Amino acid sequence: MNSTQLTEPTIKRNLMMSMIALSMGGMSLSTQAQTQVPNKQSQEVEQLRQEVQALRTLIEQQNVQSATSIAPVQTQQVTATPKSVLKTAQGAEFNFYGNVRIDASYQSEGGGNVNIPYNQINSVPLKGNAENSDRLKSTLAATRLGLDFKSQVADQEVKGKIEVDFLGGANLDNLRIRHAYLAYADWLIGQTWSNFAVPDYMPETIDALAYVGGAVKRTAQVRHTTKFTPQTNLVMALEDPKDASITQRLPALTARLNHQFANNLNVSARAMGHEKRTNIDEEMAWGVGLGAKYEVVPGTTLKADYYHVKGDSSFVSFANSGVVTQTDGSLVQSEFDSITIGLTQQFNEKLRGTVGYGYMTFDEDPDYINALADKTKANKDLWQAWANVFYSPTKPLSFGLEYVYGEREAFAAAPNGSKTGEDNRINAVAIYNF
Repeated sequence: MNSTQLTEPTIKRNLMMSMIALSMGGMSLSTQAQTQVPNKQSQEVEQLRQEVQALRTLIEQQNVQSATSIAPVQTQQVTATPKSVLKTAQGAEFNFYGNVRIDASYQSEGGGNVNIPYNQINSVPLKGNAENSDRLKSTLAATRLGLDFKSQVADQEVKGKIEVDFLGGANLDNLRIRHAYLAYADWLIGQTWSNFAVPDYMPETIDALAYVGGAVKRTAQVRHTTKFTPQTNLVMALEDPKDASITQRLPALTARLNHQFANNLNVSARAMGHEKRTNIDEEMAWGVGLGAKYEVVPGTTLKADYYHVKGDSSFVSFANSGVVTQTDGSLVQSEFDSITIGLTQQFNEKLRGTVGYGYMTFDEDPDYINALADKTKANKDLWQAWANVFYSPTKPLSFGLEYVYGEREAFAAAPNGSKTGEDNRINAVAIYNF
């Protein structure tokens, strides 16, 4: 074997064996010389010993040279292959994402607009009045396309998002903007989730419009975040609620205080103020909210959200009209309380399920009720309960099945005497994320 192919341990082992062999050879020769040669020949024995020592030294030198001639082992550096970065013409990095989603709903009892397979609990027909029961509805309108991007401006990073789906228009089948905003340092400008009606504390649903007590409101806004500690921040915003029932002069002012008490407990306290104005009268609408998310044990999460609102229907979903104009032109306001609560269980990495309940109750102000053009279309109480399961066999795919039952009680009865409408249906969804 070529010495350059020897490893360092092999060289040391050969060196040691050579030393032992030479030593033993020297001892044998010395013994043999002493046995066979008279004492007067001791000089010859000593000469032989010196020759053995010289041979040993020569072998040691050759082994050392062989060891130093071995090239050091080269450690191969593992270099991660850089991912391709997509950039715009102006140099901003961006990431394209989205999903293809099909929703289907079987309306066993109740039902509203036959073209909409999503929640309409606040307007379902009263029993015996043009109900749309035993109907199958489906749509791909919740299919979503989005773009996240960022670029460097001076010493700060500017981030942004553009996201659209097809849930616009009266029948929820037109292209619409979900999110479109820029974020710079502690500021955000554009359209995104309302600072007051946040979806963070809603129990999970298959229904794209959520259930009673929840809110899926996105507004145009200017927002600033103040971070007091890593666990606490205050978010202030001026928002356009786009309330078509009034003449808007000023934006809504919203505030949200977020705090993390522990790794498994987050809470949010919120407030809102907004002027409601007509050519004759004006009133101040206001509201407060409190939400909590608590991981009871790993894999088990409890969510709850509460609102008390007066004079507004533009933030919290399924509310009665916030203000109504009386015959003299003055405004009267609606007032309500709502709560939603739910428990989500992650059974394993592919399967999870949620049970939830939502309730809204409205103040029975006689001035407000008397000012209504149709009292059967305004509600005294709303409630819904639901249960669902989501199954994700592989990362891009997700399937869901959900049962929901709910009722509404109107302020006045229909001609047949009914004051109650119901929503009884099964929802299913299939989603491919990309």
